[in-house]
Amino acid sequence: MKNQYRVLPRFIRLRDAAIYLGMERHRFNFEVRSDIAEIPIGKQGIAFDRLDLDTWADHYKRRVSRPKLTERGELWDEKQQDSVKGVSIGALISKSLDDEYEKALAQLPTRKPRPS
Repeated sequence: MKNQYRVLPRFIRLRDAAIYLGMERHRFNFEVRSDIAEIPIGKQGIAFDRLDLDTWADHYKRRVSRPKLTERGELWDEKQQDSVKGVSIGALISKSLDDEYEKALAQLPTRKPRPS
């Protein structure tokens, strides 16, 4: 059995560039194509440098994405997710939050059972 390596090409042809970025060809031509260098391949072929496409995607992501916020409206620090070990999903960490939750439940109106 031969070892087969899959290598991502450095130059990505026009027909594949939109797919590489996960968008439709029309949107690629409208939003991306004018921002990055075209590389001629042969007489009629056009390609784009994969690194330029990656750079465009990084800039686009920073421009349009929103930061993750916690329930309290604070920025989520992904490093903090490992700091609370031994707590099951859905468990309240703070006792004061647990008390507030119990008080809120007590204030809810009780429902009368439906007749069968």
